Amino acid sequence: MNDVNRPADWKHFDDFAAGIATNRLPTTKALAGQTFKITLKGGRQVDLAFTSPDTVAWGEGKEAGVDWYEALEVAPDTFFINMTFGARTTEDEAFIVNTRTRRVLSVRERVRDAGEAPGEPRVAQTWLAGVLGDASAAPTGIEPAPTRDLIGLTAHYQYSPNHLYEHVYLSSQRYAWQNLVGVQRGHGDVDLATTWKFAENQYVFGFREFIIPVASLFFYNWDGMRSTGKFLGVTSTGAVENKPAGALIEKKSTTVYDEGRAPV
Repeated sequence: MNDVNRPADWKHFDDFAAGIATNRLPTTKALAGQTFKITLKGGRQVDLAFTSPDTVAWGEGKEAGVDWYEALEVAPDTFFINMTFGARTTEDEAFIVNTRTRRVLSVRERVRDAGEAPGEPRVAQTWLAGVLGDASAAPTGIEPAPTRDLIGLTAHYQYSPNHLYEHVYLSSQRYAWQNLVGVQRGHGDVDLATTWKFAENQYVFGFREFIIPVASLFFYNWDGMRSTGKFLGVTSTGAVENKPAGALIEKKSTTVYDEGRAPV
């Protein structure tokens, strides 16, 4: 949706993002000095060398670069790695990596050109499971995959004293949100969403908004009741920005569906 179709009082990405990382977990320096070899389904092979707490040298096929990253330990042995690319400012990539089980999930995001995909959200996401290290050696734990586990759940996400959002997970494809406290109070929508199960009590959730050009990616740790992630979107000035976010989670209710009458 473009500015012509946006409601007059609708906030821009940068309006609601300010302060939304207040309850986020801190970054970690634990990966500095380490190297990761990641093999993703479909054939992608990515090499990462964490040369400092916020600089990563990466290589994929004939492409290579040195760019910014941040790492957060979102569960025991599990890291949320958020990368941006200086040469591709409309893209980012997150890797969720468990260094013990060697399970990996990659989510690449790209802000598409206006008019590139009419009727679809402006920011696209591509999800791929993978393996850390020797791809011929079987990893342990469950393989990350799409899940229906969250369907019917209503939960509240407290990003800061001024950011409280309600999520209702409607189906395997969509979720509803509304702002209860904050500059978006009274605003809400139903957007496209993707949920993967990463491990027991661990989920990765992403959504792509229609009204404003923004998408998000979050790691849910039900054991710690924490949501950790980021947004990629276009600001009111037209700049593309990768913004950190994180929240405390409170489950509110769950709808149970009769057999044969569940959402898609």
